[in-house]
Amino acid sequence: SSIYAKHIPTGREIAVRADHPMNTLSVIKIPVMVKAFQDNASGRLDFGERYTIGPNDMRRGSGLIQTFEPGLNPTLRSLVTQMIITSDNTATDMVIKAVGLNRVNALLQSEGFSQTRLKATTGDLFREVWVLDDPENALMSDREVFEAGFPDDDDAAKRSFAFEGDSTSWLGKTTAREMGNLLEQILNAELADEEASAEMIAMLTRQFYTSRLPQRVRLQGVSVAHKTGDWPPIAGNDVGILFYEGGPSIVSVFTNQNTGDFFDLEATLGLIAEDIVEAWR
Repeated sequence: SSIYAKHIPTGREIAVRADHPMNTLSVIKIPVMVKAFQDNASGRLDFGERYTIGPNDMRRGSGLIQTFEPGLNPTLRSLVTQMIITSDNTATDMVIKAVGLNRVNALLQSEGFSQTRLKATTGDLFREVWVLDDPENALMSDREVFEAGFPDDDDAAKRSFAFEGDSTSWLGKTTAREMGNLLEQILNAELADEEASAEMIAMLTRQFYTSRLPQRVRLQGVSVAHKTGDWPPIAGNDVGILFYEGGPSIVSVFTNQNTGDFFDLEATLGLIAEDIVEAWR
């Protein structure tokens, strides 16, 4: 595990293995969001443009779009929204295709995030899960991967644990400090204008999954703009901005290769957020 936290008004920090490379899982969708907002502002993309979701666009894992029949026609803004608030993988891969994977990484490089990279699409990630079962599965189409779901044989859990720990197979990589710094740049409107930055924070605040950082503090009047990353029960990440009287504070927590109870992992993140709010008022 690794932790980075910063109290914005005072600059006080907490750092535990904060510079250790970690598997982002869906946390990497934050810089994808940033690039989409930048492209909308520059005119390269239009958040009002509609994208038709075909059979080959569907992805398993998190998100609701996979439950609908092909043919949905959402706007790009809606796709970015679903990528964040429900961590929708179908939406994610469509947004990555629109902005360009390499352009996301070029943004990160230009802003000095040397340890943070988007390494694959979610479709590529799920195909690799099947390749572990049989190398010939590398030839599976996106639709075949979607229809197959996930392996459920007796050795699947063991392979999954090794897969999540193999950095060559990660969806993305980062450090707790760099992801915290990225959130601070969004907060300070350093990556987009104030209106777009406020919309990004509002989008992160609408996050559906509240069982980690917000678990306890959301009942105490704290607003949390955050993004989770999952591979239960092996990995559970959450990074966010805590808004409260005396704040805000940034909290970035990554847990990879978990061998304990996943509910305890989530509860621990909730306690971390609560302790930070209590200490940094």
